[in-house]
Formats: sequence, C-alpha cells, structure tokens
Amino acid sequence: MSTLVDSRHLDLARQLSEFDLPGPRYTSYPTADRFVEAFTPLALVQALEQRKVQVVTSSLPLSVYVHLPFCESLCHFCACNKIVTRQHGQAKTYLGYIGREIDLYTDTLGLGQPLAQLHLGGGTPTYLSDQELAGLMGKLQSSFSFTPGGDRAIEVDPRTMDVNRLRVLASLGFNRLNFGIQDMDPAVLKSVRRVQPAAHVAGLVVASRDLGFESVNLDLIYGLPLQTATSFARTVAAVLTLRPDRIALHAYTHQPERFKAQRHISVLDLPGPDARVAILSQSIVSLVDAGYELIGLGQFALPGDSLAIAKRQGRLHRNLQGYSVLPDCDQLGLGVSSIGRMGATYSQNAGNLSDYCDRLERGRLPVVGGLALSRDDLLRRAVIMAVMCHGRVDFESIGLAFLVDFRKYFAQEMEAISRLAHSGVVVVDPDGFSLTESGWHVLVVVAMVFDRYLRDDQKRAMFSRLL
Repeated sequence: MSTLVDSRHLDLARQLSEFDLPGPRYTSYPTADRFVEAFTPLALVQALEQRKVQVVTSSLPLSVYVHLPFCESLCHFCACNKIVTRQHGQAKTYLGYIGREIDLYTDTLGLGQPLAQLHLGGGTPTYLSDQELAGLMGKLQSSFSFTPGGDRAIEVDPRTMDVNRLRVLASLGFNRLNFGIQDMDPAVLKSVRRVQPAAHVAGLVVASRDLGFESVNLDLIYGLPLQTATSFARTVAAVLTLRPDRIALHAYTHQPERFKAQRHISVLDLPGPDARVAILSQSIVSLVDAGYELIGLGQFALPGDSLAIAKRQGRLHRNLQGYSVLPDCDQLGLGVSSIGRMGATYSQNAGNLSDYCDRLERGRLPVVGGLALSRDDLLRRAVIMAVMCHGRVDFESIGLAFLVDFRKYFAQEMEAISRLAHSGVVVVDPDGFSLTESGWHVLVVVAMVFDRYLRDDQKRAMFSRLL
C-alpha cells in the first residue's frame, strides 16, 4: 500500500471512529422494533382494499420479497431468521403455505398486479431444489404480472451452486445474483463454518457473466473472527479481480445473547474497534480507487450500474429490500418473519414457523404486528429517506409536501445538525443541508437525528453497529 493510500485510509479511519455506535439501517421508518401487536391482519386487508380502489396507486408496480429460511448448515456469524435442517421435505410443505399466502393477497388485490421487483432471501434460497424454485416462480408468475426489465434477484450461497444450477436460475428469469461470500480467507471462513474455495467463487462469477445475468453482486462481512486489515485487504483485492457489478460491505455485530449461532464465536478472536475501523477504511479506499462508487451504507457499485446511475440522477430510492431504482411503492413480504409495506402501513409476519403456518391454515394472513403511520412518521420518513438516498434535505420541498415550516418543526433536530456541521459531516445552507464526502460514510448518524423514537427513549442497544 502506498504512503498516499495509507494516509487517506488513516484520515478516513479517524472520521469513522468518531461515529462508531449502534444504529438502524432505515429500510423502513419507523423501524420494525416499533411495530405493535395491535396492527392486525384486518388492518392489512383494509390497506390492501384501499390500494385496490385508488387509481393513483393501484396501477403502480409492486415489490415482492420471499423469505426462504432453510439452510443445511449453521454459519456462526448468522443473525437471520433461519431453520437449519437436512430434511428437505419441510421446504416443500413451506412452499405450499407461501402459495396460500399469495392467494390471500390476490383474493383482495386481484390477479395480475404489476410486479417490478422480486427478491428471494433467507436463510438460503438456493437450498431449494431446481423443481421447487421453478414451482415458486411459476406461482408468482401466474399470480402477478412481471413488468419488462424488472429486477429479479436471488441470494446465493456459493456452496449450493454450480454452473448447471446457474443455468436453471437464468431460465427461471432471475437477472440479479447476490453471492454471499463473506471473506476469501480460508482461516476466517473455517472459523465461522462457511468454507468455500475462492476458485469456486471465481468460477461462478465468470459463469454468471457468460450466462447473461445482468448483475452479479458480492457480499462481504468485515469484523469476523481472525480477520485483520492485511487479510481483508487480500480478500478485497481478490474480489476486485472479479469485477462484480456491486459489492456490499456488511458489518458483523457480535450479539450472542440474541443469536445462538454467534455463541460459537469467541470474542477474543474478533478484531477490536480500531482494527474494524481500519479494515473498513482501507476497504473503502481500495474500492473507490478501483472505480466503484459509494451508494450508501457500505454498498458500492460500478459507474454503469443502475444504482450508481440512479444516485447521480437523483432517482435513488430505499425500501424494505435496500437501495433500489424502483420508485416509492407498495411491497409484499411473503414467508415467515417477512415485512411488507402497503400504503401508509407496515406489517410483519409471524416469526415462528408453526405460528405462520397455523394462521394460514385458518385462512388468515399471518400478520402478528405492524404500524399505521402517523403524519409525523410520514414527514420524518421523507426526511430520513432524503438523507439516505440523496444526501440532501431541501427545506422548502419538504415543507410544501407536508405543509410545515421545516426549521420551526425541526428546531431541536437542526441544533444537532449544526453540531454535525462542525464535525464536517454536513454542510448547512439557507435552503437545506447536504452530506459532505465523508458524511456519506456515516449517513445514518445524520438520519438518526430525525428519528423521534430514538430521541424519545435512546433505545439503540438492539441495533447493529454502524461500522
């Protein structure tokens, strides 16, 4: 590493260290920990019916997320809602219940609602057999109208994949692959029970391009056991040779009291706070030098990627599936623990598999909680999403949209913004405020200023760390 690069990442590390604290990712606002049990399946049905009768929204495309929780083995870093089993018969039964849930939605909305974004997550979606994936896609395609050029993404565990299976995914209509590789270092992967040869990953990426997938994305996790700045620099260098369209840097947060899988990890093997920040800052510099653009929250993309283009053009959005080029839209969350958004409401499915199935057996949507957003929630969501997506909040546009005097309504928050300006995170002008270049790396710190729930009770311990 050159002296110049070393100096840049050290400067960035100093800036990042100042804001190394827990915080939400704001795929929704309010965040899911604010959902209440008083939000019932009936409340969601009413929101669905409202969509159906409103001409403005009824023709707008949907986003659909399907949670597939099954895994054959346990990864020690995992914080997902998953079911570890080698008994594949459970997956077939589960897919039957997914079908019932889809039917309940189409009973209200009608068949053929436009679907522009589909994401299969988990768990391990590629735990399913080719026939099971084909059946699921067939059910979705017969229930919704897939819009041309839409996003069809699936999360892929490289250990479950070969070239023949990639061909199957392409034939089923998937056009975006998210490979969860986490790291390339054999010792690190062994420590978290996620061994996958680097050559195998490289072969899958090359094959994916040959098969015509529009976007190939690689997910990395920093802060894992045995990681060092040197070892992770080798991983980033190896990833850069593959030139994926997007690279995500996810922070590992050690919460063994919440996630049993993490109890297999010794805290003594984890990089300390300074090492974590060094790993992150060094990686950011390397990715930017390689031509990747920061989208936000550790998400990087090549300049020609749709996310990078949307960010430059001011068309970037953020929804329950993360950053997206799809305009603000309703979202259906299918499967155990999934979250959906319908109009000015959020809903969440039962997190327990038996509870999820039992509710569907009784002909009810498996909703166990959610939230009907207040006017204040909607206003603050608009501000937070402006920060997260555009790095700019314009006082007049927000004020006109919600009929408020921005500076007066957010007087307390603007005091905090002024303090962040002194730290070099934002720049305030007469018309609004904007993130600085370094502020983009800690944008959640700015968004958190407008989170009324955090301000009221300072409940942050449950969130993962920002860095």
